[in-house]
Formats: sequence, structure tokens, C-alpha cells
Amino acid sequence: MIDTSIEYEVSGRYALFSDPITRIGGEKLSYQVPTYQALKGITESIYWKPTFVWIIDRVRVMNRIQTEGKGIRPIKFKGGNDLSYYTYLKDVRYRIKAHFEWNTNRSDLDPDRSAKKHLAIAQRSIDKGGRRDIFLGTRECQGYVERCDTSEDGNKGFYDEYGELDLGYMFYGFSYPDENANGDFIQEFWHPVMKDGIIEFPRPDSEVLNSRVIRSKQRIKHFELGKSLNGEEE
Repeated sequence: MIDTSIEYEVSGRYALFSDPITRIGGEKLSYQVPTYQALKGITESIYWKPTFVWIIDRVRVMNRIQTEGKGIRPIKFKGGNDLSYYTYLKDVRYRIKAHFEWNTNRSDLDPDRSAKKHLAIAQRSIDKGGRRDIFLGTRECQGYVERCDTSEDGNKGFYDEYGELDLGYMFYGFSYPDENANGDFIQEFWHPVMKDGIIEFPRPDSEVLNSRVIRSKQRIKHFELGKSLNGEEE
């Protein structure tokens, strides 16, 4: 069986993994670390197909956690000149290990299940900096991706011998209709603890997550190999 794991480093000047609670009044405050959903989105920006699902195994926080506040004027379609206060993470660098698994709800894409092919494409995509633009939580925070070995000892992280850091109750991610057996749209929360700079993520179907169904029994979009999204032959 082929190991479908990839390892990469993502960095940027700023990041904003915003806590949903702080968005109510127009302000945004970043979590101390990236959420599972944010890292999954970054990995999907590197390479993704509906044939498989990316599972984030762990993240290693390399740089010191520090924040910077900025006054932002949000764009409003109806006009206005409001000023909001956003708190960003500054000078971030993370090392991520992830692997992909076949999406069992996508039997229509069974002929595309070639682990060797998709792993090779994913590795080439990392070397090219990703297939799509990389954002660290929000669009104004550009990220940069490169290949790395998350187990190497030569590159020391700020929290390598820090011990445990309780990060409190925080958002984990979404489970989309084509990623679970019931076809539900689910949001999930958890209580992570960072140990020596490393956060080990539970699987999206883990019982340690607090889950809530937002919408149940959603329709799953059907794909057909050899045809574009509008049904035309490729």
C-alpha cells in the first residue's frame, strides 16, 4: 500500500485564522494557531481533486506566536466609511504533514483512484508553490509553500522544548456533504493542546470533536470522468 503522505512548509508575513465569535461586530481576532480547516484549505490549494479527501495529521509551529493590530476599512457595497480593528498573526511559519484518502462517497470517480499518480502530482505542485494562490486564513494574507521534512532536527522551532500550551476551545473545521456517510453539512469544534510546538489533529470523524449539523441530507454534485462541469466532452 502506497503511503500518500506529503510534508510542506508554509510561511507568510501575516495570517488571520479568525475566531467566529469575534466577527459579530465587524472586528476580527486571529486564533493563536491555524485551524484544521485552514490547513486543509491550504493543502487543497496546493492540489485537490474530488476523488480524494485530504486529512491533516499535524502542524509544527516554527516561529514565535505574535500579533499585530491594524485598522481596516471593510468594503461595503452600500457605501460607508466604517473602521474595523483586525488582529493578525505576524511572521508565521508552519510545517504540515497530511495524507489523502479516497472519498468513498465518490464511487463515480473510482477509475481515477491512482495513489501513485496523485501523490506525484501533489509533490510537483508543492515544488511549484501550489496550483492556486495560498492564503493564510484570509485573502489579504498571502502564503508561500515549499517542500520540507517535518521530522528533520536541523531546523529548530521556537516551541520545540516549550512543553504544553493549552489553546482553549476553538473551531476545528467543516465536514461537507460528500465527505460523510449521511450527506450532512457539519461544523466541528475541539480543545487542542500544543506539545513542544506540535499539534496532532484528530480525524474529522473522531468522537473527541463537538459536532453540530448545520444542514442535513444535502445533494451531492455528480462528476463524470472525461466531461467538464457543464457536461461537455473534454
